[in-house]
Amino acid sequence: MQEERIMKDCTNGGCQCTPNQSISCTVNNCAHHCQDSNYCGLTSIRVGTHEANPTEIKCTDCQSFELK
Repeated sequence: MQEERIMKDCTNGGCQCTPNQSISCTVNNCAHHCQDSNYCGLTSIRVGTHEANPTEIKCTDCQSFELK
């Protein structure tokens, strides 16, 4: 399994989340959420399910979520 890494832009005197424009995200309380935009700062995420037979969007989860 490939480990995710947060993309950082460490210029202008500090590190800020670099939005991965391939991963849209609106979960503001996730540690990987770029606060200035609705994108994730990880290079990749894991998507999984909590259902035995997922049939709807609500049956899937971002398993890379970490509480701030």
